[in-house]
Amino acid sequence: MKQKFLIGIDVGGTKIAAAAILPNGKILSRAKTSTPPKSKPTAILKVIFEIIEQVLREEQLSRKNIRAIGIGIPGIVNKHNHILATPNINLANFPLCAKINKKYRVKVTAGNDVNLGLLGEHWLGVGKKSQNIVGVFPGTGVGGAIIIDGKILIGTQGAAAELGHMSMQQDGPLCSCGNFGCLEAYTGRWAIERDIRQHIKQGRKTILTTLTDGKLSPIKSRFLKAGLKAKDPLTVEIMTKTARTLGQACINLRHILNPELIILGGGVIEACDEFLMPIINKTFHADPFFAKIDKCKIVASTLGDDAVILGAAALAKNSK
Repeated sequence: MKQKFLIGIDVGGTKIAAAAILPNGKILSRAKTSTPPKSKPTAILKVIFEIIEQVLREEQLSRKNIRAIGIGIPGIVNKHNHILATPNINLANFPLCAKINKKYRVKVTAGNDVNLGLLGEHWLGVGKKSQNIVGVFPGTGVGGAIIIDGKILIGTQGAAAELGHMSMQQDGPLCSCGNFGCLEAYTGRWAIERDIRQHIKQGRKTILTTLTDGKLSPIKSRFLKAGLKAKDPLTVEIMTKTARTLGQACINLRHILNPELIILGGGVIEACDEFLMPIINKTFHADPFFAKIDKCKIVASTLGDDAVILGAAALAKNSK
């Protein structure tokens, strides 16, 4: 009889990924497909069923050997597996876990995808030796997650650790959430794009115009990386400012939470870590308050696209 395994699923706005994973974290098989755009919840559920079956076929696995299923959702999920809000995908208030449980007859648990990404790093990545961790993930926006004493902090409604929306400056730029001066409004990729476009409109020259064929919305992270590699003055200026702001945000989080480790991930970090991380660390360690108290480190995430899948499996593994 084959060993029991876990299914980890990462439901995103553009793709859905899944893997069959042994309890020790070894991935047996994996699959990925596109998320049906602007679809009803039932259409998304159908795709989830299809990708689970695909994962099973890859290694000729049996449904009977599924131990539990974990799902990462891009939104707010409370401790009862209720999906309360999903801004970029139509799953709010849909009983996703119950529907999957009905089909596979195993425990199904869900959580915020950023939370599960940090949980994955805690289980098998760069955070596996730490119990108090903060995760900051600049991508299109800025996600956040917090682990205290080895457990994810989810808050009353499942909306804890929205670190991208902590205020860095009261009269700062408008954020996507409707507030002003949020961390995301300075360091999310959309904010970086906004600043670059403003400078170009004012007459600044940049290699990014050539790299993107003049299409400056969106400016993908790989173009920012190329601009840094070419030492494009505008790219270097904007990304230096971004790094310093992230470093200052990490100082704030250290003062509030006193973690052992701060993990930075997301598309912007993955693409530009060689440039950003030294500046972030320099800014962070210039804070005099903790100089003689602790040795909190800032590191880049290591699991990449597998972080949420593995975190979902860890959630499923530990669910009661």
